[in-house]
Amino acid sequence: MERLLLKNGLIVTMNANNKVISQGNVLVEDGKIVKVGKDITEKVDIVIDCSDQVVFPGFICAHTHLYSALLRGAPLLIDPPTDFTQNLQRIWWTMDEALTLEDAYTSALYAVYELALNGVTAYLDTYSGPNSIEGSLDRISKATQDVGIRGAICFESTERRSHEEGIRGLEENQRFISHNNPEKTLVHGIYCLHASFTVSDELIHKTVEYAAKTDSFKTIHTSEGLADLHHNLEKYGKRTVERLYDEGFLGPKTALAHAVHINEHEIDLIAETRTNVAHNPKSNELNAVGVAQLPEMLQKGINIGVGNDGFIYDAIENMRTAYLMHKLNHRNPSQLPTPLQVVQMITINAAQAIGLKEQIGSIEIGKAADFTILDTSVLPTPIHENNVFGHLVYGSFSRRDVKRVIVNGKTIVKNGIHASLDATMVSQQSIYSAISLWERLDLTPRIARQI
Repeated sequence: MERLLLKNGLIVTMNANNKVISQGNVLVEDGKIVKVGKDITEKVDIVIDCSDQVVFPGFICAHTHLYSALLRGAPLLIDPPTDFTQNLQRIWWTMDEALTLEDAYTSALYAVYELALNGVTAYLDTYSGPNSIEGSLDRISKATQDVGIRGAICFESTERRSHEEGIRGLEENQRFISHNNPEKTLVHGIYCLHASFTVSDELIHKTVEYAAKTDSFKTIHTSEGLADLHHNLEKYGKRTVERLYDEGFLGPKTALAHAVHINEHEIDLIAETRTNVAHNPKSNELNAVGVAQLPEMLQKGINIGVGNDGFIYDAIENMRTAYLMHKLNHRNPSQLPTPLQVVQMITINAAQAIGLKEQIGSIEIGKAADFTILDTSVLPTPIHENNVFGHLVYGSFSRRDVKRVIVNGKTIVKNGIHASLDATMVSQQSIYSAISLWERLDLTPRIARQI
């Protein structure tokens, strides 16, 4: 039994009382937290001195698309999209159809590697590749375990091309869940539907049924753009969340990604069913879809985690945008969320929003020993238990300050360097896949012609 002691750190527990312990210690045994406090004197195998460091629960990304890493910098020689639906049609759905199983692995390896360097110890990812369905989750799982963090992964079931393809996506999720969820691994499967405007009631019913049988978590993109809302109003006479409620999709084991175009009644339905929301502020800015009603959802007690939607994997930056966006939108510098609330959104709330609140998200006895440790040695002002949340939100920290990342009691990142993976190797694998993908998308020849 290996015993690890984190010593003399500013311990931000994110427990029910949001307790912060100055010069605190955390005792870890076999990857689990067994003691938290000031005076821990047991004999240990490893001591990590956390003086001048703040120890957070590992940061958690509530929603991402790992495969989007392969499109960074691509010369998209298309008619510029003027709305979100055109974005999907001209960019993402075209890319999805070109993805291979090798792309699923290399994109996940690079993206998860970058998440880890940013202090992220767990994420929820939805993969979409209609021509690389079967076996895709195995590739993403392998990449995640190669990096050494946690993942809740799924295939994005959709009927935008055919009903049969939607069923194949559902069955890929079912296959992976049946083979992996009973095992004690870092990666587990969940169920996913792309969005209500690309799936039938039948596929929603089947997904709800499959998830209930295995007591599994599930997720869906919800009213990210107006097309989702308009589709449901025109075809079903219901708003998006109303339809999902009527079809039994909502509940405490469900996460709605985005939830931008929802009204007060829909917020009430989300709150009533204790459904989770994954807020993706930077992606919403990029796609110009609108601003989610985050303050209103918080006032109704809805659990909200922050994700990146595949755009900018920096957890601190996404959290900070979630803090600032709604003040600007309401023209009120006192508008919710508070600094504490947004830190909750990348820790304990995000853990709940990906179905892992009992295992991670706070520094408490019995939970997994996942930590993100930030260096405080060069801060311009003092940091202590009364201002640590403000320091994280107001700009004292960035990804450069990630001193150490620990998952299951094992250090996977130290001083910006991964414990076992070589940065050049990870980058080169991703570049090779990107070149091949861009050629299939007829982007590389266009670059050559321009030159």
